[in-house]
Amino acid sequence: MIDFYLDARSRVAPYAQIAQQVRQALRLGLLDVGDQLPTVKEVVAIVAVNPNTVLKAYRELEHEGLVSPQPGVGTFVVRTLADDSLTAHEPLRKELEQWLAKAKWAGLDEESIQALFATTFRTSMKEGK
Repeated sequence: MIDFYLDARSRVAPYAQIAQQVRQALRLGLLDVGDQLPTVKEVVAIVAVNPNTVLKAYRELEHEGLVSPQPGVGTFVVRTLADDSLTAHEPLRKELEQWLAKAKWAGLDEESIQALFATTFRTSMKEGK
């Protein structure tokens, strides 16, 4: 199951945040082919958005060929984004958790951690590291 959340400070539209969270779950192996997404009603209750926002996210995912709605039943995953790198995720996640703990211990707040990560990520990707 996905723990949907919306970042009110984000410049990304709520429907796009929901769709991105589903894509991330598919990439990380948290959702697999055949799994049912939470119903629109369930998502609305969790993140307090208009049902049309959830429907728009689910339609985008359907258009990408990731999910398929079954009227009266629900929306189901038809394609995953996980690949062979999935086995490397757990050790890397643990290292990242250790790094986050060090950053908090060093006194960085959430925004500083996000800024440091985002800047380092962009620089590394640009330099091809």
